[in-house]
Amino acid sequence: MNANCSRIALIALGVALALPAAARQGGMHDMQTPARSSTTPASASSAQSMQGMDMQDMHMGSMHGMPASRPTPMKSRKPRSAKPASASSAESVHGMGMSSVPAAAMPQHPAMQHGTVPTASESMPPSQPVATQQLHFGQMIGTRPRPGGLAQGMGMPSMQHADMPSMQGGKAPPGARSADYSDGYRYTDMPGMEMFDHASFGMLLIDQLEYAFDNHGNDAAMLDGQFWYGADFNKLWLKFEGESARGKLEDLRTEALWDHAASTYWSTQLGVRHDFGEGPGRSWAAFGVQGLAPYWFETEATFYLGQNGRTAARVEVEYEELLTQRLVLQPRLELNLYGKDDPQRGIGSGLSDVALGIRLRYEIRREFAPYVGVIWRQRHGRSADFARAQGEPASDMQFVAGLRFWF
Repeated sequence: MNANCSRIALIALGVALALPAAARQGGMHDMQTPARSSTTPASASSAQSMQGMDMQDMHMGSMHGMPASRPTPMKSRKPRSAKPASASSAESVHGMGMSSVPAAAMPQHPAMQHGTVPTASESMPPSQPVATQQLHFGQMIGTRPRPGGLAQGMGMPSMQHADMPSMQGGKAPPGARSADYSDGYRYTDMPGMEMFDHASFGMLLIDQLEYAFDNHGNDAAMLDGQFWYGADFNKLWLKFEGESARGKLEDLRTEALWDHAASTYWSTQLGVRHDFGEGPGRSWAAFGVQGLAPYWFETEATFYLGQNGRTAARVEVEYEELLTQRLVLQPRLELNLYGKDDPQRGIGSGLSDVALGIRLRYEIRREFAPYVGVIWRQRHGRSADFARAQGEPASDMQFVAGLRFWF
């Protein structure tokens, strides 16, 4: 009886000592198991990927229907499983900041389509891996799926073979605006938009309208002018020069020429000439040049071919020196040459006459200027003989006063 009591006491003592130890181990197990399950591989990997994600990645995640604040549901206390290769590759893609990857190109788990986040054991199936291509300048070019995979090509390579007209909306409507923005205008003159190099202009210049008297007591009225009309390259050019003395017309030369611009400062002239005055009239064909010689000398040189083998040449050079903005000094030289004698008109062969004059004008306006001047005239050869035969001097000095205007 004493022996049985001793055995029962020992068993009770052992049970009493075993119960607190078991209770302590069970509490420790209960405290450790939730901590281990709360840090599942899925949450640990998501926490790691969150460190490399930018705000655009988080926005893309919200577009997938993944609530950012929803906790991961704890289904069972299962041991930690190995992370699938597809999940690690997807996490590495998120860590590189792929903000340009479309949402449809990322493989989705069936649970993600309903707004729930799968755990580590329910993550992307390893049977559908995605092979990432090479990176170019730090950006993802695209992904290439294995045969049977779900991933589609993404990034700029799919844009290389895109149909641009289809991207721009297809064909233009029937009433669309012209591609050259002409609004129906063809290449022709538009009202109010004419170019000045095609427009025609005209000008009448009376270079000399003057009264002259010489040292022999003779007086005369002289006129020298020109009129032209046309464009820059082709013009109708009319010239006239005459002298009247003792109440009658002594000499008048008129020319009608076609003026054509040959270079920047020179033009050619072709036309006819007719002489009026004392004696019979003479007609000539005219060929000449007119322009601005070096050092700003205005030059005219014309050759004439008349009836009965008559020939003539005329050269005129003048220069304008601006003393002030209104006061202009104008020297002028004129020479006339003839191939044959013409006694009826008092003209001898060779150098017929030379006229050298200088005029000083004051431009009240550019278009209107009075002037005064002096002219020295000398006849040569047979022309001087004809002048003496008619009682006229071979040379004379004339003082002139006149008016120059143009419009």
